[in-house]
Amino acid sequence: MTIRVNLAESSYDIQIENNAIDRCGNLFDKYNKVFIVTDSGVPKEYSERVAKSANGKAVVFVMKRGEENKNFVTLMNICNDMLTNGLTRKDCVCAVGGGVVGDITAFAASIYMRGIDFYNFPTTLLSMVDSSSGGKTGIDFGNVKNVIGTFYQPKKVIIDPSVLKTLSERQVRCGLAEALKMAATFDSKLFDFMSKGSFTDGEMQHIIERSVELKKSIVEKDVKEKSIRKSLNFGHTIGHGIEVAGKESRYHGECVAIGMVAMSSGEARSRIIKTLSKLGLPTDADFDTEKVMGAIVHDKKATGNGKISSVIVDRIGEYRIEDLTAEELTKRLNSIKRCT
Repeated sequence: MTIRVNLAESSYDIQIENNAIDRCGNLFDKYNKVFIVTDSGVPKEYSERVAKSANGKAVVFVMKRGEENKNFVTLMNICNDMLTNGLTRKDCVCAVGGGVVGDITAFAASIYMRGIDFYNFPTTLLSMVDSSSGGKTGIDFGNVKNVIGTFYQPKKVIIDPSVLKTLSERQVRCGLAEALKMAATFDSKLFDFMSKGSFTDGEMQHIIERSVELKKSIVEKDVKEKSIRKSLNFGHTIGHGIEVAGKESRYHGECVAIGMVAMSSGEARSRIIKTLSKLGLPTDADFDTEKVMGAIVHDKKATGNGKISSVIVDRIGEYRIEDLTAEELTKRLNSIKRCT
């Protein structure tokens, strides 16, 4: 399946195909070199197979795994290696990994020589359904996620569901959280489908395809997050705060899941809690409210008037955006605080 993202001169295809990892070499034929970035947590075979498909043109850079390494130091090391290997605008960069790898690699591609071609080969469910497309790039800085970055569209995104076989169950659940986020805000039928909690390989591919279609339609309407694209932040405002300042070690998708509970109400909230539980995702957390709120108020979604632009779901398949005060957010935050 190929999904076209129509963005005028920045348009590109998202290809969803099993075993595409061994058939992506034709993408690189026009380039002198292919600079592949992966991390130490991604099975080595994936970057090796992409490199092999590049017919001897590839250079592989391996960064340390983990969100804490999505920083200026790693960015500098990537750019330094690109320069050392003599990359020019006749070359390209390819990310092979999850959201951390995709974000920082795309950022490096966007600023190196004022921009060279970038390809994304996501290897986690979370990056497949969300972060690999849309053109958001960035690094974390000052304990704030993705606060420094650019909008830079890839030349192509290649999604190979077969690589999910090496993904841990926990990482799969994190990806399902991001898919559920889009279902909760835009597609009640997809939400109903996901509410059963377990899926065959074919059903998982359907979730990927539908999530990508939803993301594509949103990005085409609002590339730089001025309006409708803000909806994709459902669960992220509070989720990011818990991720960087919570007492527990939580993955991004788990924090988004908890954030969705906080930012929903009524029947939507009860249905979200029930579905998250079926998917094996958390619905509450242990944290210091003051520390989490400190992270939230420095989030890039702050409006500048002392309020935070927040996405709220009162009914599955619909959303509203409201500027909330710190007091209002604190109340929602405390609603998902685990009693200890």
